[in-house]
Amino acid sequence: MGIRIKAATAAVAAGLLALTACGSTAGTGSSDDGTTLRISGFSVLGQANVPVFKAFQATPAGKGVRFQTSYGASGDQSRAVDAGQKADVVHYSLETDVTRLVKSNLVSADWNKTPTKGIATSSVVVLVVRKGNPKHITGWDDLAKPGIKIITPDPGSSGSARWNILGAWAHITGNGGSEADAKAYLTKVLKNTIALPGSGREATTAFTSGSGDVLISYEDEAIEAKQAGDDIDYIVPSDTLRIDNPAAVTVGANPKAKDFLNFMTSAQGQKIYAQEGFRPVISGVDVGQVKGANNPSDPFPQPKQLFTIDQNFGGWSKAADKYFGDGQNGDPLGIITALQKSTGKVGSN
Repeated sequence: MGIRIKAATAAVAAGLLALTACGSTAGTGSSDDGTTLRISGFSVLGQANVPVFKAFQATPAGKGVRFQTSYGASGDQSRAVDAGQKADVVHYSLETDVTRLVKSNLVSADWNKTPTKGIATSSVVVLVVRKGNPKHITGWDDLAKPGIKIITPDPGSSGSARWNILGAWAHITGNGGSEADAKAYLTKVLKNTIALPGSGREATTAFTSGSGDVLISYEDEAIEAKQAGDDIDYIVPSDTLRIDNPAAVTVGANPKAKDFLNFMTSAQGQKIYAQEGFRPVISGVDVGQVKGANNPSDPFPQPKQLFTIDQNFGGWSKAADKYFGDGQNGDPLGIITALQKSTGKVGSN
């Protein structure tokens, strides 16, 4: 039985509506300039981008620029642009959501030939719990215990969901376990999962509205929820997966798009993103105090083990099909897709 809260088609439609609806309010630039940048991004950027836009508009390059925004599940946003939704800058959860647009000639093949290798924001997978941690969650092993109710987004639409579940997988294989051990562990985790919302933001909303005991999420999403006053805590597991979110300008984009992308990955842009809970993707950024972090003075602690998609999974070019393949065109189902089907925890369209 499908338990995804929002279907992919609905999310794509919502993104299209957001692009139109937000155009008049997403920027404060002068209407005389006539420069509008269209931003397509994964859901948790909705709040984080607001101060980034404002700071860019205060620079000489950003004077007079306005923004139109479309946010939603990363995969849905990418598919919408692939289907014709206009965008000047895309900022997604997964590399594969950008490379989809490369294949369609909408993004240049050298998009990741930048000082940050195309990465604009970064985070780690964390476990969000109720205030005071009444279920005494301390790490990944607790998610497989009987009676723990888990919420995490749907890997079929959400990039954050794929990072989340690979973080759980790496906890087993990165500590000496076999693929069979990882499958057995994830089977228990999926059986404990009570909801698979369509995006990371929808998952957070479901959790903060009272559903579940633990939410698997991005660290930045947890920090932002605390900044908003939600009564939660979060745990950075001793071993977790680093999350790298790519961004690129589209082919034929307004020239200001490259200026904005450069600003996003500048020291000033990265400090603003850090204030919103993202880990800087460049060195030497003085992030200062980060409200909502477990320790605002030391907001981004280094886990004892930090897994990466490249070192532990061979990169997204290999991991996407191996773990999340949909079985179309005679290809085998991905490991996670097959586990979702076997446990009945699959998205519905």
